[in-house]
Amino acid sequence: MKAKNFFYLPMITISIVMLLSACAKKATTTAEGTGAGTSIPMEQVEGKKTGGEAGSTIQEGVIGSEGIREPGNQAAISEARTSAPFLPIYFDFDRYTIRPDMTSRMEHNAKVMLDHPDIKVEIQGNCDERGTNEYNLALGEKRAKAARDYLVNMGVDPGRITIVSLGEEKPLDPGHNEAAWAKNRRDDFIIFK
Repeated sequence: MKAKNFFYLPMITISIVMLLSACAKKATTTAEGTGAGTSIPMEQVEGKKTGGEAGSTIQEGVIGSEGIREPGNQAAISEARTSAPFLPIYFDFDRYTIRPDMTSRMEHNAKVMLDHPDIKVEIQGNCDERGTNEYNLALGEKRAKAARDYLVNMGVDPGRITIVSLGEEKPLDPGHNEAAWAKNRRDDFIIFK
């Protein structure tokens, strides 16, 4: 009987340690989060006034004067990793519902898609580093789905939208504070052909 208990003791100990480490990460998340219903002002998230100033660029095409991708050259990034003329949207901690201060951005994105029926977009759901990888992948997917559903409800053909969750894997800001986390809780809108 003692040999049997000797076998189970390490298994139970390992299970408890794994459980506590997972719970500890979530407890930190709750203690450091913004909490339910708390919104971060856009000036704090962006580090500037709202508006889609072009920043860094990516290869694959350029957004022309009418806001559609033209072959060659580079595509402008409006903000975060979002292709111009789209705007990213930001989320509250541990939430995937679209914040009231983000609805004008979603309406802008829907208008771009409705005005340019040849544009297809990939919505990339992102999370901050808090929470497990699995949890953040699921949350990122819910965020991308919420944006897709909003666009579809505005009249955009769902066949022009794909979604992907990046979870916490591609942070925009590598910092470990609320300002960085607020930037990383977002959906990016990437134009593709």
